[in-house]
Amino acid sequence: MTDFIPLSAPELAQYVRQASATGETLGVIGGGTRGLAPKDVSQIVSTSGLSGITFYEPSEMVIGARAGTPLTDVEQALADKGQMLAFEPMDHRPLMATRGQPTIGAVAACNISGPRRVSAGAARDHLIGIEMVNGRGEIIRSGGRVMKNVTGLDLVKLNAGAQGSLGILTEVIFKLMPIREQSLTLCWHGLDEADAIALMGEAMGTPFEIDAAAHIPDYGEEQGARTLLRLEGFAPSCTYRFKQLARLFSHHGQPEKIEGEKARALWRMVANAEPFTSPDFAHVLRVHIAVSKAPRLLEYASGWGVRTLIDWSGGLIWLGLEPDTDIAQWRQQIAALGGHARLVRSSQVPGPAFASPDEKIAGLMSGIKHAFDPAGIFNPGIL
Repeated sequence: MTDFIPLSAPELAQYVRQASATGETLGVIGGGTRGLAPKDVSQIVSTSGLSGITFYEPSEMVIGARAGTPLTDVEQALADKGQMLAFEPMDHRPLMATRGQPTIGAVAACNISGPRRVSAGAARDHLIGIEMVNGRGEIIRSGGRVMKNVTGLDLVKLNAGAQGSLGILTEVIFKLMPIREQSLTLCWHGLDEADAIALMGEAMGTPFEIDAAAHIPDYGEEQGARTLLRLEGFAPSCTYRFKQLARLFSHHGQPEKIEGEKARALWRMVANAEPFTSPDFAHVLRVHIAVSKAPRLLEYASGWGVRTLIDWSGGLIWLGLEPDTDIAQWRQQIAALGGHARLVRSSQVPGPAFASPDEKIAGLMSGIKHAFDPAGIFNPGIL
């Protein structure tokens, strides 16, 4: 199947109108790094031709770029001015064994957020404007270039995480934050999951401004279990907060101080779920759950010998499951705890990425989908 690669929003809009009139269905992809494009569609539409930064205003800390712009291009432009995307987007290539380049449009469409999400918010919280083509082939713009002038935020937020099911994003606008002067990571060795979650939860409640909190269990490697707290800001502030946190949690032992490239590599591993890159894990689940319920889920997982990774102070748990795992049973257990699970990767394709919503939510989703995409041509079945 040859991809259709539009070079402008009007060209894409015309193509969508034709597809809608003829009853064709369209799978939408950015850089193809997440492996999400539906298989049973008439045509794949790639946003890779919609590339380039449209404007950048460092003084206002806001940037706009066409949806197919490689994420690395955006990050490099920001780094040159001492700025960054606050939400630390994940790179799915290690986990999904894919190639290509992550795009800024996919970051918005899939609400891709990393470890800093626990302190700075998700991608959707920093997305302030979009241009998109809906299922009628209309070009829609919502939001603005600076926060004080933004209108239509509900439409912007609605499309963050819709994964291209409501329309095809052609341009996105994000607010930014400055790169911090210093970054320090406290690392406690040897804590079990329950103690780690308790430590992270208590630390997040202190006034010492934790930037990210994660726990890497003992995978039988030399490093053993590691509980991580990251501090960012001015150097004197980081040093002070490090000492205070080390003193406060001294009953867990003296934490190791990690910084520089070693710390960056450690947080990349957490952000990109690298402990699950092995094909030995037939299924990988990404679970969002209340921190208070996380210990119960982890206790359940320990009974099955499941590999785990904990991020967002316990609010995000990755699970690596064996080939004969009953995914429906896991989803029921997670739902019973008030959590939500997404099947990120599966070698056996046992079902959809998300569990079916209840009747009320399904009706709401269907109504929204019909309003944006009446003929249902975009990414059928992806949600």
